[in-house]
Amino acid sequence: MHQPLFKIVSIDALSATPKYLQLVQGIINAVDKGSLEEGQLLPSINDISAEMEVSRDTAEKAYRQLKKRGVLESVPGKGYFIKKRTEGPGLKVFLLFNKLSAHKKIVYDALTKALGDTATIDLYIYHNDFSLFKKIIEGRRTDYTHYVILPHFLEGGENAAEVINGLTGGRLILLDKIIPGISIPFAAVYENFEEDIFTALQAAKEKLSGYKTIKLIFPEYTYYPEEITKGFKRFCQEFAFNAKLVHDIYSEPLSASEVYISVMENDLVVLVERLLAEGLKIGKDVGVISYNETPLKKIILNGITTISTDFQLMGEMTARLISQKENETLAVPFRLTLRPSI
Repeated sequence: MHQPLFKIVSIDALSATPKYLQLVQGIINAVDKGSLEEGQLLPSINDISAEMEVSRDTAEKAYRQLKKRGVLESVPGKGYFIKKRTEGPGLKVFLLFNKLSAHKKIVYDALTKALGDTATIDLYIYHNDFSLFKKIIEGRRTDYTHYVILPHFLEGGENAAEVINGLTGGRLILLDKIIPGISIPFAAVYENFEEDIFTALQAAKEKLSGYKTIKLIFPEYTYYPEEITKGFKRFCQEFAFNAKLVHDIYSEPLSASEVYISVMENDLVVLVERLLAEGLKIGKDVGVISYNETPLKKIILNGITTISTDFQLMGEMTARLISQKENETLAVPFRLTLRPSI
């Protein structure tokens, strides 16, 4: 007698990967290991819904995906059967993001598109919380061929390397930031935060020359690296701009002839609302630059100037590192997109 499916396949409540995809991968893994055999009858959609404690729609989507991949076949009046063994375990990727934002979604979509059906990706989100980060890594339920980790924390990040160094059995790829203390082999797709902002502002120097002061809105409690402030200060010093770090945009006095650089999306909203309320014309009286390109910034206020990593390329570069055996460290291109906001 075969084991119940819930003893072979599990759903991870901490995973951001949709439950139907967890079911798909769990069944594929079970086929690869021989826990589910060719010709074996699987529970009906209603039974798997009850047995795995998922919605009927989730179970139906999982079976539909498995049929599309050629793992299952259905026989009217009889049910769903394992059609054949898969071609091998393939790539199993543990993907750990600090948060899921518009630009992180671009990275994720580019990564999944580039890898296609060659890989299964389990996505986890730790919300910049080190305790959750540690819990997710130490509590992983399966072995992976690759661990792709994006390490940004509000606090506690000084111990992240120790947690990461405990990973075994798969290749490590650091995403967005290289942290000190990693003692196991790794590849990386990273941003050079200090040099990137310096180079981007240098490209905008002609536009910035019409303003007296450049203010970088950089909250004290943020996961963004301090290297950004170093590059900002270096640019202002080298090209003789007045510079100021702003930790609280809610209370900061706003004046004409100033340029504001916002790294956080929430701060950008507050800044724009205050500028409009005080009658300061963006792109004429004051300038606005935002970190991280998103589709809306092409439209808002006739276009907001951005300095941004190429997030699509970041996802594609990560996929390339997953597909190859060599460990490389690759800097992601950073670009300025000039629009009427400065």
